[in-house]
Amino acid sequence: MTQGRPLLNRRLAGFGTTIFAEMTALALRTGAINLGQGFPDTDGPEEIREAAVRALRAGHGNQYPPGPGVPELRSAVALHQQSRYGLAYDPDSEVLVTAGATEGIAAALLALVEPGDEVIALEPYYDSYAACIAMAGGTRVPVTLRPDGGAFRLDPDELRAAVTPRTRLILLNTPHNPTGTVLTREELAGIAELACERDLLVVTDEVYEHLVFEGEHIPLASFPGMRDRTVTLSSAGKTFSFTGWKVGWVTASPALVSAVRSAKQFLTYVSGGPLQYAVADALRLPGTYFDGLRADLGAKRDLLCAGLAEAGFGVYRPAGTYFVTTDIRPLGGTRDAVEFCRELPERCGVVAVPNAVFYDHRDQGAPFVRFAFCKRTEVLEEAVARLKGLTAA
Repeated sequence: MTQGRPLLNRRLAGFGTTIFAEMTALALRTGAINLGQGFPDTDGPEEIREAAVRALRAGHGNQYPPGPGVPELRSAVALHQQSRYGLAYDPDSEVLVTAGATEGIAAALLALVEPGDEVIALEPYYDSYAACIAMAGGTRVPVTLRPDGGAFRLDPDELRAAVTPRTRLILLNTPHNPTGTVLTREELAGIAELACERDLLVVTDEVYEHLVFEGEHIPLASFPGMRDRTVTLSSAGKTFSFTGWKVGWVTASPALVSAVRSAKQFLTYVSGGPLQYAVADALRLPGTYFDGLRADLGAKRDLLCAGLAEAGFGVYRPAGTYFVTTDIRPLGGTRDAVEFCRELPERCGVVAVPNAVFYDHRDQGAPFVRFAFCKRTEVLEEAVARLKGLTAA
């Protein structure tokens, strides 16, 4: 076939099937509790589901919605950014609706990165970052978050040293998946200062903005000099537990939104028309909803962290997201988390994800395993009970 030439282009060679697909298949095959992939096992608010049903029945968005997104959702996003963070965005020129934040990241990188440009990403990183940088023809430059005092921290000197004349942008994620780190005001100020000094763009993934248990979420765009050089991404999936709806958004200056839209229109063009109306309603939910979500997940974090520690893991208590990173070395045995995670379902009926797949420097992530706690309390309690079998074995 094609004279032996590989079918997959070399930019994507090596990516293959995602670790999430592999581990989810393993959970299905073994009947294990899946704490690997980050999706809730309950749906979001009933009134928001009903809003989607009403939109469908009324014919809202059943045909192609406007390319930038339905006006109701763009207005709701702008209001959210203003009321939460004091960031004023024009819903007509500075907000773009995407098929989830993942498409927003892809469109931003395809639009803003030229072949050969360097893109700095904090590792461990969400796996689509690497693929999107590759599809854009960019060169990924990892800066490693390292364990420090029970959390993973950014070394500002290492970040500064990673910037070269070929650096185009920094791809940032805070609250950070998979480590649960929430970058501090001081860390973000340092990133902003560096971006302004070296004339860099920043694409910042803030999908866990409402899942901060310790500290606070501060959008990078709110720092001096950053509004016109930052593309901010978020989505409905993590905040409202509708991950299957794939409704996300971009906020940025008109020039940056126009650039991202130029790429986005040739990806999905539009998506989720009726769902966009429902997400507009979701963003207008009262503050008690967001407080309740945070309290509920905070309690689940505490339950799982305590259970993992009792089972013998080293636990890095997350300040945000709905993931907890653990160290398997205190358990003894293998130091290879990939091998550990492939054996875990048979050993105790739980599935997790090895962090090493989120690193360029695989040795840095070799002993770390990520568990998701966005599950029903009874599921987490059963998982904790099963994990205790590791110490008994």
